Amino acid sequence: MTGAPSFPLVSHAHFAIGEVVRHRIFEFRGVIFDVDPTFANTEEWYQAIPEEIRPSKDQPFYHLLAENGESSYVAYVSQQNLLPDESDEPVDHPAISGIFGPYKEGRYELRREHRH
Repeated sequence: MTGAPSFPLVSHAHFAIGEVVRHRIFEFRGVIFDVDPTFANTEEWYQAIPEEIRPSKDQPFYHLLAENGESSYVAYVSQQNLLPDESDEPVDHPAISGIFGPYKEGRYELRREHRH
């Protein structure tokens, strides 16, 4: 076999649903509630990211219930921009209780009705 493979490289998620993470550059943290194996948002959203910090599309992207010092919101973040959150503090987001059970040992467990 010669040349490069004709299929995309398989990327592996480093983080799991229920895990609390923080952004590598911006001051926010959140709990992961979904994972896309590669970029799955709009091109408009992607182009709105400043080019000098725009992540590669061929990596996992995570949906977070996020919080910062001012508000709570949903964030979509590339794997390269996430780090484990070591604060051992729960995330303050109003949607958490509808998806997850209590915060225990640094993570949240999905409620039974959300598992598949």
